[in-house]
Amino acid sequence: MKAELDREFVKQAFASYTNHYDPDDPKIKLKINHTYRVAGLCERIAETVPGTDTDLAWLAGMLHDIGRFEQVRRYGTFADARSVDHAAFGADLLFTEGLIGTFGDYDDRTLDILEKAIRNHNRFRIEDGLTEEYMAYCQILRDADKIDILRVNTETPLEEIYNVSTDELRSSAVSEEVRQGFMERRAILRSRRLTTADILVSHICLVFELVYPVSIQIVREQGYLDRILAFESDNEDTKAWFEYMRQTINL
Repeated sequence: MKAELDREFVKQAFASYTNHYDPDDPKIKLKINHTYRVAGLCERIAETVPGTDTDLAWLAGMLHDIGRFEQVRRYGTFADARSVDHAAFGADLLFTEGLIGTFGDYDDRTLDILEKAIRNHNRFRIEDGLTEEYMAYCQILRDADKIDILRVNTETPLEEIYNVSTDELRSSAVSEEVRQGFMERRAILRSRRLTTADILVSHICLVFELVYPVSIQIVREQGYLDRILAFESDNEDTKAWFEYMRQTINL
């Protein structure tokens, strides 16, 4: 960025924007907290990546989930498959409809990097053809987002995140394709998740695709992965599968 970023201005603009949504809605609270944590993680990761601007990485974290708030208001869910692609939706709000202007005045290069990072942060694979510089910001944001998804899965009731009952959650099975994804140490396509337990396992699998060594270090420090793996199921097959994962994940 050409000028020094005014972080306090960005925080105030973010607070002003989110104040338009129901402050008592736990989903809104969750995403506000998630946003600040992802921004902080982006900064920490960027500090270890030569040639990257920590302010720009932090700003990408602050803006990455801006589409979530309107998604919740319109659809009442975080499930993109049942509503909208929240990353594309947020990028459209920011860069097509002009919402980015409320967060500051930025040069074209900064805007382009932000848009690429935000549009790509939830994709199964980053789009082809990006420069090394652009790819770095995309990877930093994706790593930060993945890391904090682990926290969300431990600090927020899974029933609330996944919109399911406790009985459905605890009785849920893990499908064979999702088990195979874990054994191959890769991320799971959303379209391949058939059960609630599949979603939980797919979130665990996110750690296999973290790019930067510091990201793995942060996961170890936080201990959230261990807490997710300690999930207590009433389904005997699922219980055995989680024990297998605990024994073999080996980050």
